[in-house]
Amino acid sequence: MLKTFNLRGNPLTPGRPSAEVLAALDRHWRPRYLLIAPHRLGFFLAMVVLMVSSVWWALVQLDRVSVAVVLPYTASPTLVHAAVMTFGFMPLFFTGFLFTAAPKWLRVEPLEARALLVPLLLQAGGWLLWVSGIHIHMFMVLAGLTLALSGLARITWLFWRLVWRSAESDRLHARTVGVACLVGCISLGGLLANLVLGATTVAMACVLTGLWGFVVVVFVTVAHRMIPFFTSNAMPFITAWRPFWALGVMLAAAVFEAVTVWVELDGPLRGPMAHFWMLARGGFELVAGGVLLWLAQVWGLTQSLKNRLLAMLHFGFLWLGLALALGGAAQILGLLQDAPVLSLGSLHALTMGCLGSLMLAMVTRVSCGHSGRAQVADRIAWTLFWLVQLATLLRITAAAQSTWASWLLLPTAMIWAGTMAVWGTRLANWYGRLRPDGRPG
Repeated sequence: MLKTFNLRGNPLTPGRPSAEVLAALDRHWRPRYLLIAPHRLGFFLAMVVLMVSSVWWALVQLDRVSVAVVLPYTASPTLVHAAVMTFGFMPLFFTGFLFTAAPKWLRVEPLEARALLVPLLLQAGGWLLWVSGIHIHMFMVLAGLTLALSGLARITWLFWRLVWRSAESDRLHARTVGVACLVGCISLGGLLANLVLGATTVAMACVLTGLWGFVVVVFVTVAHRMIPFFTSNAMPFITAWRPFWALGVMLAAAVFEAVTVWVELDGPLRGPMAHFWMLARGGFELVAGGVLLWLAQVWGLTQSLKNRLLAMLHFGFLWLGLALALGGAAQILGLLQDAPVLSLGSLHALTMGCLGSLMLAMVTRVSCGHSGRAQVADRIAWTLFWLVQLATLLRITAAAQSTWASWLLLPTAMIWAGTMAVWGTRLANWYGRLRPDGRPG
């Protein structure tokens, strides 16, 4: 007798198996499944760029300390590294998350993943060309950057269309993200223009402006909206508290740091104003860092230790306060020694500690939830998270001015690359497969 099914597996519709049955029948990884949802496509391409750029940087570090690897360079590897770590995979992760979450924030119809395909491919392909071009020809570097800029500009336009379509009264978070994306486009355009002109110093300033004005702003805006929400969901006894002044403090800190990039464009200030500037900057960073460390505790840092995945989010946010506090301490110490110290330490506390940890935690959580898996950090995810913390501490240590610090950069880069390779391979395997429960997403 011919059985019939509906979408839940009940015998109703002739000859049509349920979604659960289809998922059970097709367990293969297929590229077309990446187009099921925006997060699948965005996260997958981000993982590719992240893994390639991380392994590449480890090879650069090996080249610097060993004769076993000899790499030719057409541009500054430090600049290439800074740019791809800022603009390479982060906007791809942003796209996957924002085009999944923002339609819910704004109460508008979401875009299909297919609408994001071309701009995401332009970005991913552009950054892969950027990383490879440094060893081949400068034209490839510039061409890759041009492709990446065009893709980011298109994504920014599509995101603003969501904002403009919304009649929701509270669009602050979405608008803030939209403005940050515009800053990202301008910064990336500045990087391209200054590379063409050969102004490497200004090009690096554009990268750092994009880091603070684009990447950090998006991260803190999402953190302000989502960390209290995730915490209260996992722990109902904690009330979701997210005052707008807290977001204001984080945005003010990001804007301030972006401004300092241009104030110190030609290096640390000299002359009568130098001491005043270092004192003012150090004081602001210490106060802002202290406020964010307090906020991390108020948001439930201690309580989150009972939930590994939630703890990963909270530790990532904790690093933001630590990065600012470390930057402030570096200014005060520099004032006492009449020379700046540990500036790269505070920078990597931000990029690796804060942004890296939040990236791993947030992407893991979204990927688990939208793949039909339990929203928990298993042993693998938990181990990878702590490897990120180890790499961060090693990089901060390497920032100390010591004779052996340069030798710490290679193991740091290798730990980071290995961690991202395992994490990226694992999650990329999920994105190209149907959910085992047959549900969409």
